Amino acid sequence: MPEHFIMSLDEGTSSTRAIIFDTHGAIRGIAQEEFTQLFPAPGLVEHNADEIWEKQCKVMQGAISDAGIVPSNIDAVGITNQRETVVLWDRLTGQPIYNALVWQDRRTTELCKNLQAEGLEDMVHERTGLLLDPYFSGTKLKWLLDHIPGARTRAAKGELAAGTIDSWLAYKLTGGRAHVTDVSNACRTLLYDIRENDWNDELLKMLDIPREVLPEVVSSSAVIGECDANIVGHSIPVAGLIGDQQAALFGQLCTHEGMVKNTYGTGCFMLMNTGENLVRSEHRLLTTVAWKLGDQPVHYALEGAVFIAGAAIQWLRDGLGIIRTAPEINALAESVPDSGGCRVVPAFAGLGAPYWDPTARGIIGGITRGTTKAHIARATLESLAFQTADLLHAMAKDCGRSLSMLRVDGGAAASNLLLQMQADLLDIPIERPQTLESTALGAAYMAGLAVGTWPDVSALESHRKVDQVFEPSMDATTRAKLQSSWKLAVERALHWTSS
Repeated sequence: MPEHFIMSLDEGTSSTRAIIFDTHGAIRGIAQEEFTQLFPAPGLVEHNADEIWEKQCKVMQGAISDAGIVPSNIDAVGITNQRETVVLWDRLTGQPIYNALVWQDRRTTELCKNLQAEGLEDMVHERTGLLLDPYFSGTKLKWLLDHIPGARTRAAKGELAAGTIDSWLAYKLTGGRAHVTDVSNACRTLLYDIRENDWNDELLKMLDIPREVLPEVVSSSAVIGECDANIVGHSIPVAGLIGDQQAALFGQLCTHEGMVKNTYGTGCFMLMNTGENLVRSEHRLLTTVAWKLGDQPVHYALEGAVFIAGAAIQWLRDGLGIIRTAPEINALAESVPDSGGCRVVPAFAGLGAPYWDPTARGIIGGITRGTTKAHIARATLESLAFQTADLLHAMAKDCGRSLSMLRVDGGAAASNLLLQMQADLLDIPIERPQTLESTALGAAYMAGLAVGTWPDVSALESHRKVDQVFEPSMDATTRAKLQSSWKLAVERALHWTSS
């Protein structure tokens, strides 16, 4: 009998990948390509959507070759993506009419301030679970329609299509036959009512966005079309769409209410599964849709977002030249016993939860003549743990209970030093799985469940294998002292560009 496989397309902020999983959830083939980061001005971040598509096709072929399989043995394709990045393209030609505006982009900060001044944030939060911040894609789409001549008129006529990266890839994979997005991506646009699970007319009016430009909203696990045979040599069902952080929550098998995961990627994202309960945060966390499996009810999550995590390590490499490769940060940080009082707040794109300050900027504080690059490296690594601790503390207050375990994934989760720091700061065990590719695995699970590769969620439980558990070893006095110095550093970083 031939083996069965699922292909996961993991389209991140700095690279695009394709990963082949077998029916046991094991990786059988992988290919990855970085793509160009465009910074036309300070605070502006763009991607070339055509380049993303071209490289996605390349890695699909590369992953099949790496796995040594034939495309006909692939049951389905699942897509996971950087959620708030938005693309606007011509429906007829399939060509973008502007660069994609990336989730890190801050160009709509003033627009968000104006909407807040009009007293609209409470309404937005009630309907979407989100806050008025340039992080989300709705204000980016408004900017595109405002600044590209004739775009809004063409959009209202149905000549243009807009969507997040999942929509863009689904459209291209199916030869333009599917203009869709799933609930987990739609809920990140500021345009989607998470109570009614539909685009909301009042929100569309607020941002002057015609409904005709938006994709159809579908389940996260459902067949939405067929991948064109000329891409990999065989027509494969496209059966899963899910935002990257919700995918990681599902890939970590946090499928029961109260379970929490944290992903250490370009950004840092913590999600708690709240089941079918839509939990409102009182500590500036986001209420978001987690997923929808076929015709089952929507599942929700609480989320805290850190904008700059692994990107801070890239900055040490590319911006300061302190390290040559990202993994080198571990040896350099371990060469000193502590950060020597140095604190790095990597607010390069403002601060996310629980601060939500787009005017914050990064600082290096507490330096002395004795501060070395090793201290800065360690303080940068510690900043990921400090920011994660801020999220978990807020989440614990919202759910009214202390959390006993944190599951982790993402590239930086390979760092033993980081995860020990995290366990010490949170005073709870940190559990790292053998497969850190939880995001891609979550998308594969969505696609496989849709086509029957796995009969149900319970069939996935045997896949999870733990690599290591990091137990806390720090005394309460030291922990409190470190948290106090971090809070002081954050206070210095807040409201930087408005002062």
